Amino acid sequence: MIPARYAATRFPAKLMQVLGKKTVIRHTYDNTLATGLFDEVMVVTDSEIIYREITDHGGKAKMSIQSHESGSDRIAEAVANMDVEIVVNVQGDEPFVQKEPLEKLLAIFHGEEGRTVQVGSLVQVLKEQRFIEDPNYVKVALDKKNNALFFSRSVIPYHYCGKYQCVRVATHPNGRFQQPTRSRYWSGVRLYAVIRCRFSIFSFLPSSRQTR
Repeated sequence: MIPARYAATRFPAKLMQVLGKKTVIRHTYDNTLATGLFDEVMVVTDSEIIYREITDHGGKAKMSIQSHESGSDRIAEAVANMDVEIVVNVQGDEPFVQKEPLEKLLAIFHGEEGRTVQVGSLVQVLKEQRFIEDPNYVKVALDKKNNALFFSRSVIPYHYCGKYQCVRVATHPNGRFQQPTRSRYWSGVRLYAVIRCRFSIFSFLPSSRQTR
């Protein structure tokens, strides 16, 4: 499912901007479909403009009946009466989405351990200081089993110099930043998958201050 909002706060009509010969939303839809991983790919939108952009070019789209705060809520409405097992959320502004990361995401639902997984997402290692401190990269704290504990636009783990060791990223003499020796910084990738029945639960949960 590809949630698509026309009136984006930071960049209105972003999904309808032309990238090469197609709009951003069509690139996202076509590249997701081209992976061949899904029984069905659909754009869920609150905009007739985006709806027509997809359907006029042979794609599948569905209009949201209600207004929603998030793409997850929009998807929850769309899949409420669908007979599906796993729902993958691909953000509408991901025109370069590829098959490999989606395969890795779906793989966590397979095997013995996969039976207990209800929600899955992807992370990547942040190596450069400018990305670590950039609030546009949402950082993730993981436990030893790679379960996500907390998401934040702030730097986690925090750069801290204690009495006996310093885990802050040190400045190199030539002005560049060196990698920390004891800390690793993870950023969430904007793809996630959910067992269908859980979407209805998420949509009823109130938003916390941390998610706004």
